[in-house]
Amino acid sequence: MIRAIDKLEPFQKAISKAHLASAGVSMDALDTKPLIAVANSWNEICPGHEPLRQLAAEVKKGILEAGGEPVEFNTVAMCDGIAQGHSGMRYCLPHREIITDSAEAMIVGEGVFDGVVYMGSCDKIVPGMLNAAARIDLPSIVVTAGPCFAKIKPNESKELRQRFLRGEITERDVIEGTLKYYTGPGVCPFLGTANTMGALCEALGMMLPGGSLIPSSTSMRRFSARESGRAVMKLVEKQLTPSKIMTKEALENTITLLAAIGGSLNALIHLPALAAELGLELDWDDFSKITAKTPVLTDIVPNGNRTVVDLHYAGGIPAVMKELRSVLHTNVLTVTGKTLGEILEKAEEGDREIIRTMEEPVSRADGIQVLYGNLAPEGALVKTSAVPEKVRVFTGTAKVYNSEDECYAAFRERKIKEGDAVIVRYEGPKGGPGMKELHRITEIIKGIPRTAVITDGRFSGASGGLSIGYLCPEAADGGPIALVEEGDSIFVDLSQGLIQLQVSEEELKKRREQWKAVERKEEKGLLGRYARAVSTARKGATLR
Repeated sequence: MIRAIDKLEPFQKAISKAHLASAGVSMDALDTKPLIAVANSWNEICPGHEPLRQLAAEVKKGILEAGGEPVEFNTVAMCDGIAQGHSGMRYCLPHREIITDSAEAMIVGEGVFDGVVYMGSCDKIVPGMLNAAARIDLPSIVVTAGPCFAKIKPNESKELRQRFLRGEITERDVIEGTLKYYTGPGVCPFLGTANTMGALCEALGMMLPGGSLIPSSTSMRRFSARESGRAVMKLVEKQLTPSKIMTKEALENTITLLAAIGGSLNALIHLPALAAELGLELDWDDFSKITAKTPVLTDIVPNGNRTVVDLHYAGGIPAVMKELRSVLHTNVLTVTGKTLGEILEKAEEGDREIIRTMEEPVSRADGIQVLYGNLAPEGALVKTSAVPEKVRVFTGTAKVYNSEDECYAAFRERKIKEGDAVIVRYEGPKGGPGMKELHRITEIIKGIPRTAVITDGRFSGASGGLSIGYLCPEAADGGPIALVEEGDSIFVDLSQGLIQLQVSEEELKKRREQWKAVERKEEKGLLGRYARAVSTARKGATLR
């Protein structure tokens, strides 16, 4: 193969080598070895990313062992858990684009790299890295830090938070108790967006088999990172690039896995965005077709009371996909150089207490649903697998809030009651701007019986209950959610995929004629640019 650096004009090649050598890259390596970018999102803020510095060292060992020369750089990585519940959450989804753009600027801009190892762990970071891999299309592999161990059950962690909200325990109590659930650096132990996107990397073929859920701070996690370094060198040798791996068939496999594990709704904005980078079409209706016929095979929190570490030791994603084999495209390629079918042939069957069979699943289908109706003519999303049976058919009275902050204030004043349909609007991609994740709202609503949250914002993958979000069109675009008034009746029937505002068409027409969008102070900087350029949630909140 002809290395990227050798394609430069002779004088520029010499200057580029001189600069790299001055940064410590071996002159001998610069003459003969492929240069591999290690795109790392390590930092000391996000628990899922703190281990990535050590894992990058393992990745680099693997690259060196396989005859390459690693060169590492960093990008940003926000922690959604820290950004929750305040205006900082507006930056989380936009920073997905920063990650992709920064990787493009470094890798394409420098023009010397032959392959890439993308290192990230959490909610928007893994999608940002995948988008970069698709856009740049150099031989690539993804490495994550893996989930942390939990010493207490997920329901104990949830109850701890509810006790704090009820005023029964102190701040110190909730911190010390939570550290029994988040026991150390690593990805949160539930099936939120972070672990969902890691699992989907496996389904896409962009990660070593079993690599997503190996627990953090274990020798196996370090071995996997090292093996990933060796694997990227084989990809460079074969010129096997992401566009040859992340095909439409691989995306369909990924949706099947998403449905089978009851993964995060955020995948329904991240996968369409990835498809767009690949030049492919992927619509929410494509998700509906697959999720409607795919049984849910696991009950990992928030769908049950087990963690992703339990799923790993039950056989992990390879065992789930082995059970799904009859409905997957098994001829797709993976970063191993083998097809998915070849990998699943050697995968072991899972522990049937945790990974159920297609014949005896946790539930038959519709782990994730797209709802339609006059309140969401272009769709809204719900994770049905995390919705209790008793509220899957729901009629509620609208309580309307034009921001997350307004909803919080109402909760503190005890204005939200049993039977309320809590409308939180102007939190979409444009209206937020930034499309806040309203996980804290879903947490407080869990303590109020028979309530629903309906929003044009989005949710954490850990959210449960009747939480309906990503509603399109959003309020800022004049969608019907902008016309809801206090006291309106709202009907939801998940069995019909229906969400309906029970108001006459004549009344809605009158309201629309009188409607004026909520005016907020114009944002400067990143959020202002984002609001002007962002597409709808249905289109992946991509930038036009």
